[in-house]
Amino acid sequence: MHDPIALALAEDIGSGDLTAQYFVEDRVGQARLFAKEACIAAGVDVAAQVFARVSEQITVKITRPNGAALVLGDTVLEVEGPLPSLLTAERVALNFLQHLSGIATLTHRFVEAVAGTKAQILDTRKTVPGLRLLEKAAVVAGGGTNHRMGLYDMVMVKDNHLAAGTTLTELQEAIRRLHKNHPGTKVELEADRLEQVQGFLSLEGVHVILLDNMSLTELREAVSMVGGRVKLEASGGVSLENVAAIAATGVDYISAGALTHSARAMDFSMELL
Repeated sequence: MHDPIALALAEDIGSGDLTAQYFVEDRVGQARLFAKEACIAAGVDVAAQVFARVSEQITVKITRPNGAALVLGDTVLEVEGPLPSLLTAERVALNFLQHLSGIATLTHRFVEAVAGTKAQILDTRKTVPGLRLLEKAAVVAGGGTNHRMGLYDMVMVKDNHLAAGTTLTELQEAIRRLHKNHPGTKVELEADRLEQVQGFLSLEGVHVILLDNMSLTELREAVSMVGGRVKLEASGGVSLENVAAIAATGVDYISAGALTHSARAMDFSMELL
């Protein structure tokens, strides 16, 4: 697995931080990283690692952990070490902190919107290439739940997989082969029509049925039809404006790509002390 922190530092520092080398006094400095708006903290540990990677002489203290609700001015990190190194690490640390806190904050808003229902908010694979592990950790910091991490840890048979006209008999045989070779692997099937939901209920070894872009009426009918025999996930067109209504239909999960692909970066800054 690649190292996103190493990659981020390499692209920023390159052959060396010329500004820090020639224009910053070589002395010990202190600084704090703090929120400039209310948000949910995420990536605090990642930002801490950035400073530690830049210089072993930097000491880092985490003052607010991932998942903490921050208000304007709250400090999340205190750092001390060679001033040039602190300034070299600053931007990369803030980039991670701002991006990941944005994901946690948006996730928290979705979770709050469905409070009082049984629905769990799930993320998707719509992540920035190379940052999936960090972004999915940020979803958890915001109170959300991780869907599958990738193509290797869960099966999701979507419309394009079924485009060739796969029959229910063929699906059942494929599920049996999967479970023989990969015991315990969860299977999710995507349905965009209630007739498909009915058909999928006849199969063994199915854990979740994804209800793709269905209306609220269709979602309610699917919940009634399934009667708790498998879990139901609503997906497609999910927003803060409609997620509460979707949750009220009785589905178990609601997945939203917006958590990772549309979250606004939160505003953080580093202040020398």
